[in-house]
Amino acid sequence: MWGNVGPRVAHLSPLERVRLRRVAVRYAMHGWEVTPGACLARSRFVCGRAGCPTVGCHPALEDWEHAASADPARVANWWRSRPHGVLLPTGRSFDVLEVAADLGRRVLDAVRAHPAGLGVRGPVLVTPTGRWMFLVRPGDPLRPELEHCLQVVRHGPGSWIAAPPTRLPEGPVRWVVAPEQARWQLPDSYLVQNTLIDALRATGITLVPALVPGHLPLPRRGR
Repeated sequence: MWGNVGPRVAHLSPLERVRLRRVAVRYAMHGWEVTPGACLARSRFVCGRAGCPTVGCHPALEDWEHAASADPARVANWWRSRPHGVLLPTGRSFDVLEVAADLGRRVLDAVRAHPAGLGVRGPVLVTPTGRWMFLVRPGDPLRPELEHCLQVVRHGPGSWIAAPPTRLPEGPVRWVVAPEQARWQLPDSYLVQNTLIDALRATGITLVPALVPGHLPLPRRGR
């Protein structure tokens, strides 16, 4: 199918292509499932599927949720012939809390000084359009105060994120806090959400009142 797809896939140097494959394999080796993304072609993405109407970043495989894999050999094979974007499914190894840049910086500053230490610090990436992604332990829904807050988006099962070194039309996705810096550990979701709530309130945003204390979700013990 790829031979009939236009426009031409953006040219990447051999070093960039090798880096995409090596990083995708490294994620898999640490147990993070990976799925290949569509390839950047000028200002749009092409996946090789005939008639695909999606021009933004998206999975290259139609059945990407089932095809996603943490098998390093399988992941390496996907990147041998095409410079796919590197996509990480959420709701499996981790969930993601997505916020705008100004809020992201506030939260990162807060977690760096948080008394819970490593329990609230984890990998953080930023897109070239200024969206900050905080990786957290999976499975916890948003706290009631954040459920209807437009400034926070939770990525769980059925979603994915573009991971470094994927290139978008505006530039590359990059780590602000790389997984290696966080020792590949993930923070408690509710601890990060509590920090988000404090940061939002500090900016003057009114949130839905919290539930009575006895009904609040408690941070889970570290794994």
